Amino acid sequence: MDDRKTVVCPYCGFGCRILVDPKTMTARPHWGEPNRGKLCPKGLYATEFVLSEKRLKRPLKREGPRIRPVTWGRAIDEISSRLLEIRELYGPDAVAFIASSKVSNEENYLIQKMARLFGTNNIDNCARLCHEASVHALKMSVGAGAQTNPYEDLERFGAILIWGYNPAETHPVVMDYILRAKRKGAKIIVVDVRETRTMAFADHALMIKPGTDIVLANALMHVIIEEELYDEEFIRTRTVGFSEIRMAVRKYTPEYAEKTTGIPGEDIRKAARTFALAGSGAIMWGMGLTHHVSGVENVLAVIDLALLLGYIGERGGLYPVRGQNNVQGAAYMGALSEFLPGYVPLTDERFRKRVASLWGVEDLPTERGLYLTELWDAIDSGDVRALYIVGENPAVSEADFSRVRESLKKLDLLVVQDVFMTRTARYAHYILPASAFCEKSGSYMNSERRIQWSHKVCEPHANSKPDWEILTALGRALGLPGFTYSSVEEVTEEYFRLFPELEEKSVEELKVGNGIFLPKKRLHTWEFSTPDGRARLIAVERISPWEEPNEEFPFILTTVRLMSHYNTGEMSLRSPSLVRLMGEARALINGRDAERLGIRDGDWMEIETRRGRIRMRARVGGVPEGLIAVPSHFKANRLTSGALNKAGTPEFKFSACRLKKITKS
Repeated sequence: MDDRKTVVCPYCGFGCRILVDPKTMTARPHWGEPNRGKLCPKGLYATEFVLSEKRLKRPLKREGPRIRPVTWGRAIDEISSRLLEIRELYGPDAVAFIASSKVSNEENYLIQKMARLFGTNNIDNCARLCHEASVHALKMSVGAGAQTNPYEDLERFGAILIWGYNPAETHPVVMDYILRAKRKGAKIIVVDVRETRTMAFADHALMIKPGTDIVLANALMHVIIEEELYDEEFIRTRTVGFSEIRMAVRKYTPEYAEKTTGIPGEDIRKAARTFALAGSGAIMWGMGLTHHVSGVENVLAVIDLALLLGYIGERGGLYPVRGQNNVQGAAYMGALSEFLPGYVPLTDERFRKRVASLWGVEDLPTERGLYLTELWDAIDSGDVRALYIVGENPAVSEADFSRVRESLKKLDLLVVQDVFMTRTARYAHYILPASAFCEKSGSYMNSERRIQWSHKVCEPHANSKPDWEILTALGRALGLPGFTYSSVEEVTEEYFRLFPELEEKSVEELKVGNGIFLPKKRLHTWEFSTPDGRARLIAVERISPWEEPNEEFPFILTTVRLMSHYNTGEMSLRSPSLVRLMGEARALINGRDAERLGIRDGDWMEIETRRGRIRMRARVGGVPEGLIAVPSHFKANRLTSGALNKAGTPEFKFSACRLKKITKS
């Protein structure tokens, strides 16, 4: 036991800690917080992909149609020279950087530091593809764009509303917290477009028509206000905007909502009463809310619901549950084009000058950079000439990925820094082999804003290097100030200096404890992070999906996650144990729709949208009529819509599609 090293699981955003034996590379759960001796299959087999023979072994350079090995020194020299040349010819904004939800806080901090010292705010990460709509809504309403409470609070709330989120598959250890709450008497309300594993545990299961979330939220608030179940004292002393909410939701009767959402009006009334009378409650949500053109408004609606009841601080919490192990950390470290570290706006001159001073310069660029999802237009127009990608795979993860792949071909310089030869890396001019999570040390921030230290277990594979070492070498080669780090702890100490809550903390304290919450364990217990300390109730109306079904494309396509799969598959598909658990990914179709089209369970279907088509076997059942649900992990994004919401997130969850049975030879 003494030889085992504690690491942070490289998969979801819950932040399980794992004990890894350096000799056998086997994993066991850590008995401390937050996972308390629990692990899901991905965590249990987390080290398997690290041992894959498919790992990148050395730096590679593309020369015409061929790729050949180069030394680290030559790769860094040539990449830096090319980046400086492009800046000289076209300006710093002709270069963009994509940070990673998979690398440490220190490494994300260095990526955004490099971009801004280079002269551009063209720095973003895949938070743009998931919860950036939540960040925007939370900052508008309560002033801070992150989960408000720790997971431990779930066990003491009287009700938990789970919306567009399936923790039983995507976050099994979170589900354990929810079930403990249920055993203590908490009521569970689940809203989703299909039958999920989580729904099996619900006291109220509300099957909603895709794209009608705001109508349901407003109808729940209608009942709460009509029956005077809201927290009058909380609303009077800690919020503004109640009169606008009251007027806006008056027309959203449960009977009206039934016609739009498909949920019986009486079920809406019962769920509203249950949630309001619980006395305390959490709202947990996922991509089912954010992956719409109405994503920001969807989240505002559920925040309004929590504020009406005073379910904030000690009596409740807002839980936008993160999907990747450091997507929260990447955003908090400033790897977003509109925010400095800590979600501080670029326009905050006082903080910006503080960061600049720490970095040894007078000031930093102030104009918002390009969102990740805006890059492809900028590449097509010639505004962006070079792209540096760390640990992301947009050739698979982006909506309408066929268009993205064409854009990648147009770049003067594409550098991909990753563990495997990803689909994105196939388009790169330089490919840099990065070390895996257990081959380096560093800190990570989970969904509840808990910073945890992950220890190095083994030496880097072949000639790979930790991302922070690669970025330090490149920063030096670019002539940027401050890139003189000799250990990852030096980077940790530097980012600690940016946050008053961490200034008195030490790296050693982080290494031995159960983590450090930033800025604190519970937000908004006494006042909100707004200029006047009050939360904003912001009335919203339904925004229709960008595409609607019609005679040509009569079905709605949505995407879902599966327990043993993970994102684009680069990690999970290289884990033999997870592959054995997977089975064949199939598209879900309603029984009546299948009968009408002559499709039986296991038959091959062709699914087509305005962007492309794919083929998958059918699994009959589990979805309502008119809906087709496909796993998001592989080729689904050939079909998905690139229509963006105001936070820059694509509408992954709603595309008009058609399908037919095929005979596959």
